[in-house]
Amino acid sequence: MKKVRKAIIPAAGMGTRVLPASKAVPKEMLNIIDKPAIQYIVEEAFNSGIEEVLIITNRGKQAMEDHFDHAFELEAKLEGNESKKDILDSVKACSNFGNIYFLRQKETGGLGHAVLCAKNFVGDEPFAILYGDDVIVENNVTKTLIDAYEKYGKGAVGVKAIEGEAIMKYCSLAVEHIEGNEYNCNDMIEKPSMDEVMSNFSIKGRVVMPPKIFEILENTPKGKGNELQLTDAMKTLAQTEGVIAVEFPETVYDMGNKFGILEANIEVGLNHPEVSAELKEYIKKIAKTLD
Repeated sequence: MKKVRKAIIPAAGMGTRVLPASKAVPKEMLNIIDKPAIQYIVEEAFNSGIEEVLIITNRGKQAMEDHFDHAFELEAKLEGNESKKDILDSVKACSNFGNIYFLRQKETGGLGHAVLCAKNFVGDEPFAILYGDDVIVENNVTKTLIDAYEKYGKGAVGVKAIEGEAIMKYCSLAVEHIEGNEYNCNDMIEKPSMDEVMSNFSIKGRVVMPPKIFEILENTPKGKGNELQLTDAMKTLAQTEGVIAVEFPETVYDMGNKFGILEANIEVGLNHPEVSAELKEYIKKIAKTLD
């Protein structure tokens, strides 16, 4: 079995849910305290053992490429200033994570189309997909899914339980328990009506796929929103070969959503060494003014 060495991060969305902030700044560059969302995702990929990352972008997303490049003038200005050493190290780290490549999705065709753009990059290897809107700060869900792929020899998807009618915004999986937090999945549906719900498990932002998914995508008709849906292709894979669903407890911050951005900054801020104390005091102060 080939090792999972490559990851793709689809980051070509227009960010309509967070306009006007995303009009000139890619939503992936909106920050959580002092790092843009995309950096957390890239860090997770490399920390999971991934060797090469391809970020799928489109027009107006040049800032992401600049962020992961050297900023020589800035680095030169910080160099030699002992009080700025930590800042300099953090700036240099952005350009030293590993091999990062960028590819433009020249038309907006859905998540499945974005993944299909990476076919030549991936080749005949298994690969990870880290959704560009979904930031997971705690632990490393991608590494967990790579381990599941290597254990069972099947595609693996990270899932969380979605309560009530909220499941209709996501996808729903048909699952059978294997052991611990691992399940066999043999079917799924994108954005189901309540009478179509198979379980309250939904894929949340991280998957590991075999290269066969590209052939399936090429033969998958457009789905919801007249777009090529990755879930529809994974449904075919689940029905024919099965996939492994791995439930994970970590929080997923939806950075394509206004409340998700607020939630991420507050919760990450409460554990950030530079701002946690001030933020806790601020929250206590304003909590007294709320009903």
